[in-house]
Amino acid sequence: MLRTSRLTGPLGTGLILTAALLGATSAMAQQRALVFNTDTSDPAPKAAFEALIADFEAEYPEIDVQVNLFDHEGYKTAIRNFLTADSPDLANWYAGNRMKPFVDAGQFMDVSDVWADNDLTTQLASAESSMTIDGKQWGVPYTYYQWGVYYNKALYEQVGAEVPETYDQFVENCQLFKDAGIDCLTTGTSQMWPAAGLFDYFNLRTNGYDFHMQLTAGEIPWTDERVRETFAQWNRLVEPGFITANAAAIDWQDAAALMSQGEAANYVMGNFAVATFRDGGMTDETLGFFPFPTINPDVERAEDAPTDTVHIPAGAKNPEDAKLFLAYLARADVQTKLNTALGQLPVNNQSTVDQNDPYLAAGFTMLSEASGLAQFFDRDATAEMAASGMEGFQEFMAYPANLEDILNRLESDRQRIYAQ
Repeated sequence: MLRTSRLTGPLGTGLILTAALLGATSAMAQQRALVFNTDTSDPAPKAAFEALIADFEAEYPEIDVQVNLFDHEGYKTAIRNFLTADSPDLANWYAGNRMKPFVDAGQFMDVSDVWADNDLTTQLASAESSMTIDGKQWGVPYTYYQWGVYYNKALYEQVGAEVPETYDQFVENCQLFKDAGIDCLTTGTSQMWPAAGLFDYFNLRTNGYDFHMQLTAGEIPWTDERVRETFAQWNRLVEPGFITANAAAIDWQDAAALMSQGEAANYVMGNFAVATFRDGGMTDETLGFFPFPTINPDVERAEDAPTDTVHIPAGAKNPEDAKLFLAYLARADVQTKLNTALGQLPVNNQSTVDQNDPYLAAGFTMLSEASGLAQFFDRDATAEMAASGMEGFQEFMAYPANLEDILNRLESDRQRIYAQ
């Protein structure tokens, strides 16, 4: 853990020094401490949060925000300790099922009043479901990024394919690409998590957000016929060979290179991949984006959007000022500035994004209009179930005939893991 500090310069000597010190002591005595534990330790988020806190303190000079900075991996363990032993007033975490254990344990404070008093149900509408447990809100989301389909415009033009709105149209396009010797969909699953993104979208589009969240929470059997239907839709790409054949042997950057080099037409991936596509030589003229197409028209469109959040621990010593901070963090102007620095998307639908970046602009509209936001399979499921699930997804893509064995194994794991 790194503790940040504010450095002061020399003040002079004699009576001037004494008066200045007394004045400073008096001013500090009047300030209220607000302790914030965070893992925003990478250079860009660290600088973004330093600016955020400076702006907050300028607006609320009576509050002194004291930051305890952790590295990412250390924070995962530290949060479980400090929420029990020495709670700060604010703490970073994540939405959805990742926050649920702390809510269930009574370690996060109900902040529904912050939402009600600041019209956040309207302004943060897309993330409300992922911040709500038992009808109450437990934190404030401040940034997310979209997943969707990135595609090679030149290849679409080459085979005469149109950008699809429905999955049936996508599958029809896949045949055009296959006939031209091009992988319709690429992915690299050597690290397994890209396959989880595919599963999320097939399940969200087939069965909807509520079903998906119940499944990842261990409440629905993996042998349920609705889960089989999800895999049946996925198999419309697997069996005909529309997906890169050696996906399990390559990583996600290798797959991105296939699209940049014109060997693959589509890639279901997060917006962080745009930099990799650009490094591979793609430009806004050749790289496009569209939402994952509709499978079941009766299902509302939810999206994968990993969401970062700030919470008030139940043991906070200064919850009043912590609520002021959450209300400030939720503001449209604040989220605009913060996410410009982060290079990500504001959750507040009244914020603005750089319209010169077509992927951020498209993602902001898509997520703002979403009926719900999943956090990604390895955040929404428990760690053990996520690992088991991703192994199964990878195996299915290589050996679709093994589906029943995979589902039975996942169901056995579900019963064991969630019975604990």
